[in-house]
Amino acid sequence: MGAGYAQQIAKELPLIQDAELNRYINVLGDSIARIADSRNLDWQFSIVDSKDVNAFAVPGGFIYINRGLIERATNMSQVAGVIGHEIGHVTMRHSIQQMQKAQGANIGVTAVCVLTNICNNQATSAAINIGANAAFATFSRQDEDEADKEGVKYMIASGLDPAGIPEMFQILLEERKTKPDALETWFRSHPLEESRIAAARSRIAAYPPAQLVGLMKDSPNFQAFKKRLAALPPSPPSR
Repeated sequence: MGAGYAQQIAKELPLIQDAELNRYINVLGDSIARIADSRNLDWQFSIVDSKDVNAFAVPGGFIYINRGLIERATNMSQVAGVIGHEIGHVTMRHSIQQMQKAQGANIGVTAVCVLTNICNNQATSAAINIGANAAFATFSRQDEDEADKEGVKYMIASGLDPAGIPEMFQILLEERKTKPDALETWFRSHPLEESRIAAARSRIAAYPPAQLVGLMKDSPNFQAFKKRLAALPPSPPSR
């Protein structure tokens, strides 16, 4: 099922095709997924060439992170934290649980529309079961909290600094104060308040201090990755 969604997404979204950029994001993603995954999924990580801030996952281990989100990160742990969070949605089977709420609908089409925002035009929307669309338009706050918890756990087990998770949240909250429209996509699908940042920090603080020593926060390879990404032509206009 996830592979079918991935094929549709590849047709509808502008995925970055740069081999070096894709290699890096897959190495980073795999370093977390191999710790998180007990089912030996064939994980695939893709960068969406969009200035919008967003990240999403579909069943089967397909993770997408928008260029706009990577550009706002200042270090590797912040991007890794987003990836760890999305991996958590997959391992906790949140998407499948949401889809079960929409039994009887055209689930394949609806899921891709909800997760990627590719169906925001009248012609396509007419083909969507609106009731099913509303049934799983966003993950619940409980789902988001569970994915945060799993993300912290996966980051630490992978040798990465989990502080990147609340740091990335804080960056987005601060930007929302001055440019709310720029982050509309993210906040529509990822409920985020100060309390969620505090919860992530408290969760990290609950680990033994010795377990948090020496975890990787940044690397020259990540900064080179960001520089290469910035050198690409501007992202196409959002549809």
